[in-house]
Amino acid sequence: MIDFDPNEYGPALAPLLAIDRCRALGAGAPDRAARSDLDKLTIDSAFAHTKVADREMAACCISAAWLLHDELDKSHTISQGIDTASGSFWHGIMHRREGDFSNSKYWFRHVGRHEVFDALGTAAAEIATRYSGTAGQASSGTQSAAAELAGGEWDPFAFVDLCQAAIRRDRNIEPLCRAVQQAEWELLFDYCYRAAVGN
Repeated sequence: MIDFDPNEYGPALAPLLAIDRCRALGAGAPDRAARSDLDKLTIDSAFAHTKVADREMAACCISAAWLLHDELDKSHTISQGIDTASGSFWHGIMHRREGDFSNSKYWFRHVGRHEVFDALGTAAAEIATRYSGTAGQASSGTQSAAAELAGGEWDPFAFVDLCQAAIRRDRNIEPLCRAVQQAEWELLFDYCYRAAVGN
């Protein structure tokens, strides 16, 4: 896992990222207090502190910021205009959060094998170990979900199914899924940011 420090991403993005990044599995509630700062966020303003090497990856960061604040419609508008694996990844996350699970999987098929998958598989396995607990401490659903994530191979389609199960059938696995979703957001954001600035 990465040690996510919002201050590493510049003065315009840092305050928008310095919130609880363990978001709802569903759509959540848009953060109206952040709306004016988000409205001002452009590639040029977000990356004014540095040089932009890849504008599509910079746009991914903008989409991610809107998504982090539960502004799914705005995130969607941005991500659907980014015809890259990372753009499709953000698009897939957004549809998963809005509860359109089949559409989420459609976009994850466009992602293919993303460079973040290895780190995300490792992070998910670490999180699963924390949540599995010992017999009697974790629900059977959590134990089963943790076992599914423990292998270290990231499967975005299986994670869509786990999130769907957490929302529709077994709220006991929701904390585990939210923790993994946070790691997913942080790892993908960091990857996109570093590509955007040419690191």
